[in-house]
Formats: sequence, C-alpha cells, structure tokens
Amino acid sequence: MQNNSRTHRFFQIQSLQIHSLFRNCIVILAGLTIATIFAFLLPENTVPQNAANIALIYILALIIIARYTDGYLPGLISSVIAVVCFNFLFTYPYFELNFTLSGYPVTFLEMLGVTLLTSTMTTGMKQQARMIAEKDKLLSETEKEKMRANLLRAISHDLRTPLTGIIGASSSYLDNSNVLSEEEKGAIVTHIHEDANWLLNMVENLLSVTRIHNQSSTVKKTDESVEEIVSAAMMRLKKRLPEASVSVSVPEEPLILPMDAILIEQVLINLLENAIVHSQSSRPILCYVDDDAACVTFHVKDNGIGIDPERLKNIFDGNSYIGNSDSDSNKGMGIGLSICKTIITAHNGTINARNHEQGAEFYFSLPKEE
Repeated sequence: MQNNSRTHRFFQIQSLQIHSLFRNCIVILAGLTIATIFAFLLPENTVPQNAANIALIYILALIIIARYTDGYLPGLISSVIAVVCFNFLFTYPYFELNFTLSGYPVTFLEMLGVTLLTSTMTTGMKQQARMIAEKDKLLSETEKEKMRANLLRAISHDLRTPLTGIIGASSSYLDNSNVLSEEEKGAIVTHIHEDANWLLNMVENLLSVTRIHNQSSTVKKTDESVEEIVSAAMMRLKKRLPEASVSVSVPEEPLILPMDAILIEQVLINLLENAIVHSQSSRPILCYVDDDAACVTFHVKDNGIGIDPERLKNIFDGNSYIGNSDSDSNKGMGIGLSICKTIITAHNGTINARNHEQGAEFYFSLPKEE
C-alpha cells in the first residue's frame, strides 16, 4: 500500500512537471511570436525601425513571459531567443546573424538583466502566494478540527444526559410498575417521551452537518422563498412543541434567497427551541425577517432571562451550556448553536447573539447573491 502511494505520488509529480514545462514552452513561443509580429507591423512613421525601439518591444515581451512562467530558466531561454531574433530580423544586414555590431553586447545584457530581475521578482511573489495559500489552508484545517472537537464535547454531554434520564426512568417504571400510581406512570412516560424527542433533535442536527461537504465546507444552494422556509420551520416546530407560542413576521414582498432549505429550517428550529426552553418566559417568542440591499436577516427574540454576558463571547463554539435553572441542566444548547454556526458559515453568512432589555436575541444574515 505504501509503495503504491509513493508510485502514485511520483507519477503525480512527473505529470505536474511535464504540464509546467509544456505551459512554459507555450508562453515563450506565444510571447516572442506576438512581439515579433508586432515589431514587423508597426508603421515606420509611428515607431522608427531602430534598435532601441525594437529592443523595448522585446523587453516588454520578456517581462510578460517572466510573469507567466515558472522559475528562472524560461526567462533565460527567452532572453537568448529574443536577442537572436532581434539580431537576425531587425539589424542590418537583415536575415543574417551578426554579433559584431556596435552596442550589441549592451543590448543583450539589458535584455538579460531585465528578464532576470523580473523572473526573480515574479518567482518570489509566486512563492509568497503559495506560502499564504498553504497558511490559509492550515488555518482552515485547524478551524475544522477545533469545530469537530467542540462538537464531540457537546455530543458527549447533550446525548449522554437524556440517555441517562431515559434509562433511569424506564428502569424505575419496570422495577416499580406494581406500586406506581397511574399519575406517576404518566409522569415517567412523559419524561421518557421528552428525552426521546430531544435525542431525535440532536440526531437531526448531526444529520444536517453531514449535508455540508467535508472538503469545501460549502452547501448546494437553490433559490428558495424566505416566507416558505419560515413557514416550514414553524410547522416542524409545532409538531415537536405543540404548546409553543411564536409570533412570526416577514416582509410582504416575496424574498428569494440562495440557500439549502433543509439546513436553514434546522437553524431556525434550533434557535426557536433554545428560546422556548431556556428563556423561562411564558410570553411569545418573536421570529421576524429584515430585508436590506445586500442580505436578509432572520431574528429570533425572546422575553426571558437573557444570556450570561460571559457566555455570549463563545456561545457558538459548541461547549454545552448549563443554564440558570435546573430545567436547563438537562438540555444544553451547545451542539445546536455550534451546528447553526457551521450551517450559516457554509452559506457565507453570519450569526450572532445579544441581550436586549427584556431577554435575548439570536439573528443570522444570508447574502442575497453568491
């Protein structure tokens, strides 16, 4: 297996080298050919046919060749060819090589010097560009690994806690079914039902992440109606939390956005469930949409206890959140918010959270155009 990998890598490098050599040859041939044709076509009354003017045309061609080729060798080769063409085609006697002309070594050295300087600068710029690209790739991979680690930490808390509750409640029911009253049995079954629904929500979140491409961290977008997305999210939320009270407001004019509809619905559901579960308020949750020239912003606003200011700094990092009450200890919102950020980032959008005078607000923006 290792030998096969090395062989594949060897042939890959050879292929890249051949491709680079072929491209360099094409650029040299095209650049010098165009410069020669251009020198021939220039009318004499515009640019007198003398050594200085023709040399400038070839120097310009050499600069362009150095810019679009790799390494120093293409520049050196093109310099020699340019000098030969200049001598053979544009110095007297025409169509003959004569390297004894006065000033000819100076012309050759000028062309060679310009080409070497340009090749050195462009090679250095390309190396810097490659280093920057590699650094950006490394930072991106580091961010992905950090996100995976945060998700694993959140999963370990948010999935283990309801599982423990289900096991404990079902064990109590089985061991004490003969002595439990119907009311107590109903409470245990209700508890199991709630924790099972919470687990289902977590699984849906994890499945949402798998819809995002691992390599590019992007999503396949289609034009979707904002009103329909909000409506679909509300329908799914009502099935899960029938008693939830949410006030919805969207612009009257139809809004069409490029997005993955299922993922954005999941984000809205996560934010709405967090507001319902953690706000500790019986007042309706407000879900509304703002429209501006560049993007559309979705808001989920509650009238509850708000969020600890220290928690706001890293609320989307995937760490499980232990709220301000015992009810919150069962269901942290770490994994849900972390996945929300992953989905919105994959849409080239932004997501934030803030406190207001009467509670907390989560909002995310999606760009109107790619």
